Amino acid sequence: MGKLLKFYLSIFTILLLFSCKENTLEAKEGNNREMAERVYKAGENLLQGSPESMERIQEAIALDTTYAEAIRELSVAYLKRGMPHKWKPIFDKAVEKDAATWQPWRGYLYLWFYRDYKKAIADFNASDTLTPYIDHPQGHSVDFWRGIAYLGLKDYENSIAYWDKHITKETEDSGEDWVELEAFLYRGIAYYESGKPEEALENFDKVIKYFKQSADAKYYKALILKDYDVSEAKLLIEDAIVDFNAGFYNNRDYVETLRQIYLEDLVDLKKSLLE
Repeated sequence: MGKLLKFYLSIFTILLLFSCKENTLEAKEGNNREMAERVYKAGENLLQGSPESMERIQEAIALDTTYAEAIRELSVAYLKRGMPHKWKPIFDKAVEKDAATWQPWRGYLYLWFYRDYKKAIADFNASDTLTPYIDHPQGHSVDFWRGIAYLGLKDYENSIAYWDKHITKETEDSGEDWVELEAFLYRGIAYYESGKPEEALENFDKVIKYFKQSADAKYYKALILKDYDVSEAKLLIEDAIVDFNAGFYNNRDYVETLRQIYLEDLVDLKKSLLE
């Protein structure tokens, strides 16, 4: 009986030691994350990509190698400098540590910085299985971004399907007047390029109705009307030039947006209408 009691006491002691060790490791990991976050956030005012900023991000990652947000931020400077061979391996590590957050973001970067529409779509599709809700990288739903990616591939059927899905959801949640200008604009472009001018006009008219000033919508509407109503097309292109010069045209920071128009496009259309 005494030997059996000693045996159970020994087992209990071993289990207790393991438990204490695990708790200590968990506490240490928790402390590491807290310290890493303090270091990371203390330098948020530093210029992105500067040596000082990069050093504090690397210090934060050294404290906690699972800190996906810091890993992702480390990659940004390389992305914006056009160094994909350095950006991608780092960003892939962020995805590995926290796929639910950063995989749809990687899709966004594939879409805009590298125009790799297929990889972008693959990441957006993956996000559907990673979370029970619709992800919104960079403030827009993955359906919004898929609509653009499929337009980039000239897959108009899928592009329109995702615009329909996105616009329906936004309308149900907040009302049609809350839907983004770009959603109607790009759905209109998809219809226009696929040879459906009437459906295209409906979308460009919604942009003009809700947002008033849009060089893009007026330009595309003028393109359609130039063969049917030249006088209206002339008025539209004049308005489009005014809107463009006032800054009301579809554009993005760092990169050219998909189907971006330029003043030369508007001027050329105006000249063709005067011939």
